[in-house]
Amino acid sequence: MSSIPTPETITADWLSERLREAGHGGARVRSFTATQVGTGQIGKCIRFALELEGASAATPRSLIGKFPSDDPISRQTGVQLHNFIKEVSFYRELQSRLSISTPRCYYAAIEGEGPEFALLLEDLAPATQGDQLAGCSPEVARAAVLELVGLHAPSWCDARLRALEWLGEPNEATAGLVRMLYGAQLPGFLERYGARLAADEAAVIARVAESQGLPFAAIGEPFSLVHVDYRLDNLLIDESRRPPRIAVVDWQSVTLGNPLADVAYFLGAGLLPEVRRSVEGDLVRAYHRALCAAGVSGYDFERCWEDYRRGTFAGFAVTVIASMLVQRTERGDEMFVAMARRHSRHALDLGADALLG
Repeated sequence: MSSIPTPETITADWLSERLREAGHGGARVRSFTATQVGTGQIGKCIRFALELEGASAATPRSLIGKFPSDDPISRQTGVQLHNFIKEVSFYRELQSRLSISTPRCYYAAIEGEGPEFALLLEDLAPATQGDQLAGCSPEVARAAVLELVGLHAPSWCDARLRALEWLGEPNEATAGLVRMLYGAQLPGFLERYGARLAADEAAVIARVAESQGLPFAAIGEPFSLVHVDYRLDNLLIDESRRPPRIAVVDWQSVTLGNPLADVAYFLGAGLLPEVRRSVEGDLVRAYHRALCAAGVSGYDFERCWEDYRRGTFAGFAVTVIASMLVQRTERGDEMFVAMARRHSRHALDLGADALLG
């Protein structure tokens, strides 16, 4: 029997132990309520609202637990794509090395590569989950792009990270596997969603399957840690702050790659195209200035912008492959259509289709 807790087996005593291990020695959880939050495709999130005794003002009154999805297909996908081992390992091994804002981790455990795993994380309410379908304001986009500097700069071209096997550094073999998966899922994707795309959007999505380069490429330089799925649904946003405060969750896909892919992925799908076109130049320049201020050298803006253009394809594989491998939901369909439209339009707007091999 697994020692890893599930939402059904977690007890008040177990939660009390996690608080004591985190330095809240006088606190005891008398009781709690558990409520599912969010609409994760791979994982399931539960908010534990705690009734405490002996607690100080610093003791959290609620925590977020993350567990595998109940859906068998999503659980299998999480194992095959190493989503579960990556997220647990991120909190165990990488979080403390970075300055990007992430929730404090109170517990992280996994059996092998999953699907059995559990995370217990800080509840960052009143921050709320972003909405990929609605998009965001330029102010939120700026805050989100600048937050990425705390991921990219501390890991910029750090060769030590290449020794972490669980990161799954892109190489020729993995690039070929992603290309194969993309090609295999493309017909079903276009059958399901193609009628909702413009002709040139569907055409560039199909053309990517034939590319021998972007977006299926081994790691190059510069490289850094990349979130891979840096989108509004994976951000917790507190717009009562000025500038908005951003915290980043869902580290299920973290790997090494082109840092500007995260920037392009976010701006391409997080902003409506008419908004993106008017602000993306200024936002990429702000990111570049912050990157240099954080200690990155020898990386001029022209190279940064070219990497950003290349990064416009970062969302294609996520959209096509993930949409066909996770549990299908009405909101999921809307999200994948929005991502397909926006990512393809982004690449076309910047003439990045000329970069395809």
